Amino acid sequence: MRVANRKRVLVTGGAGFLGSHLCERLLKDGCDVLCVDNFYSGTKDNIAHLLDNPRFELMRHDVTFPLYVEVDEIYNLACPASPIHYQWDPVQTTKTSVHGAINMLGLAKRVKAKILQASTSEVYGDPEVHPQREDYWGRVNPIGFRACYDEGKRCAETLFFDYHRQHKLRIKVARLFNTYGPRMHPNDGRVVSNFIVQALRGEPITVYGDGSQTRSFCYVDDLIEALIRLMDSPDDFTGPVNLGNPGEFTIRELAEKVIALTGSRSQLVFHPLPPDDPVRRQPDIGLARKVLGWQPEVSLAEGLEKTIEYFAKGG
Repeated sequence: MRVANRKRVLVTGGAGFLGSHLCERLLKDGCDVLCVDNFYSGTKDNIAHLLDNPRFELMRHDVTFPLYVEVDEIYNLACPASPIHYQWDPVQTTKTSVHGAINMLGLAKRVKAKILQASTSEVYGDPEVHPQREDYWGRVNPIGFRACYDEGKRCAETLFFDYHRQHKLRIKVARLFNTYGPRMHPNDGRVVSNFIVQALRGEPITVYGDGSQTRSFCYVDDLIEALIRLMDSPDDFTGPVNLGNPGEFTIRELAEKVIALTGSRSQLVFHPLPPDDPVRRQPDIGLARKVLGWQPEVSLAEGLEKTIEYFAKGG
């Protein structure tokens, strides 16, 4: 029997890095949580500690196929987010973004659920505007190696807003910038996990380009707080809204911080920059500050220490 006023929340991609932290937070907040994942890039290890919770349910399912469940809210996080994973099967990546959005929007329409799309800063491509604001339309190569992810997420945003306009669906669209923390996959190719794993092993640290390209790094706890606030915001606020840490660091600065915090003797090695890799990336979070009352609290040094501790224990 359902407990009165207890929200039933679906998290797609719930066994992934972000999804597992979100499931954990929703349970802490008193929700019933249905975690859906096909385990392409997620892992049961991320949610093993939740399996005994009577308010947590795990379902193996691919969002490119319809799903028939009864829920009040949907967080659509399903999609591989690292270049190594999403470029391995680019057709499936696009299907996950587009067909997955259609299926989750269809579910939300049927059960009258509120639905949040985890979009990405990659919708801005290699930006000509800096920092990036939500009213910037982006500069994306539609036929490049990253397009399966970039254009898939852009199309998903289109679908969300069309369902909102055509079917009056309650939607939220979050554009997530680089996020890091415990439960990142050690081999996902993302810069923070790459650097930490290489430093802990004493291996050369791989820097693409000359290391002068910039990124902004948000600790996972801050990002999850933002997603919760966005879902709970008034229905007339749909987004898109940038969620990330506005602190801007060069990749070389990140590598040097990781070496210092791990006490590693690793040296930097430089390789050519991959095609369409953005030169600068920094969110303007003015809208999130204004509407959600949110801004990151965890510094890069503090967040890196927690993440290094996780990987040092075996990840």
